[in-house]
Amino acid sequence: MVLRATFVVLCIVLSLALFSSDEEYGWMWAGTVGVVVAGLVLGIEYALRQANPGVLLGGAAGLACGLLLAGLAAWALGATVPDFETVPVLGFLLLAAFPYLGLIYGVKILTAAGILGQPGASEAGGTASTSNKILDTSVIIDGRVADLCETGFLEGAFILPQFILNELQHIADSSDPLKRGRGRRGLDVLNKIQKMVDIEVRIVEEDFPHIREVDSKIVMLAKKMNAKVITNDLNLSKVAELQGVRVLNINELCNALKPVVLPGEQLRVFVLKEGKEAGQGVAYLDDGTMIVVDNAKRFIGSNVNVVVTSVLQTQAGRMIFARLKEETEGQEAPVARS
Repeated sequence: MVLRATFVVLCIVLSLALFSSDEEYGWMWAGTVGVVVAGLVLGIEYALRQANPGVLLGGAAGLACGLLLAGLAAWALGATVPDFETVPVLGFLLLAAFPYLGLIYGVKILTAAGILGQPGASEAGGTASTSNKILDTSVIIDGRVADLCETGFLEGAFILPQFILNELQHIADSSDPLKRGRGRRGLDVLNKIQKMVDIEVRIVEEDFPHIREVDSKIVMLAKKMNAKVITNDLNLSKVAELQGVRVLNINELCNALKPVVLPGEQLRVFVLKEGKEAGQGVAYLDDGTMIVVDNAKRFIGSNVNVVVTSVLQTQAGRMIFARLKEETEGQEAPVARS
């Protein structure tokens, strides 16, 4: 902050030395020019801090070309325009315009040539193919990501932001025993993943102090690093996809791997509890899929044979509706005529 303030003061002093005149309010006009130039430079500095190293490389090359062109243009104008040296504003404009244009178009040209990565990747919100994956807090505590890594279905580099580690440590130090256990489980999962031979875990110090929400920081980091986000948080998945960030949702993967159950199939299930509607009983498959059985309240605590009537797929998972097999057989049995 002190360095930036010093730079603004130097710009104002330099502008006063170059452009101040004896006219009324001439010093005010010169000071305004210095403030505007300082603001532009600080804005460019902020943009550069948010850019990735490849963009900085292209910008540096373009900036060098811009300075070279500014020098050539100043030399040409000095040789052809007699009064060029007495009009410092022209040299000032050349020194500001050419490096800026070189900075902008240096990045565009190198990106279009494929030197800085796939063309259009930054415009598409970082959706280009990449092996970098950012782990969020929920998926670390969940722990299933470690099992996927062991099977070899996940590979590449795992990006672990420092603010995620801080959040896990805060949860692990909580006075609530439940939260404390979740936080310690998350740290154990990270330790397990870090010890795997085929997995690279990179801890990055990148942070966004102006953003408070951790989920928003994750999305911003994924866009900046052109990385995917691994999570089981439905809200984070929606926000990330809206901003063009590729999401790998563990819950969606588990739902996709669940066995397909079709209407008419027979199952034997254990009725665990009462359902929301009158007379309903609730059971679960081995993979956790909920089965709602009509008129099974009286069989709570016992195994029954059921027939699947319908299957409902939602974002939260799959839900199966069924009826007791004895009721289905009773409906299908022919009615005796007297």
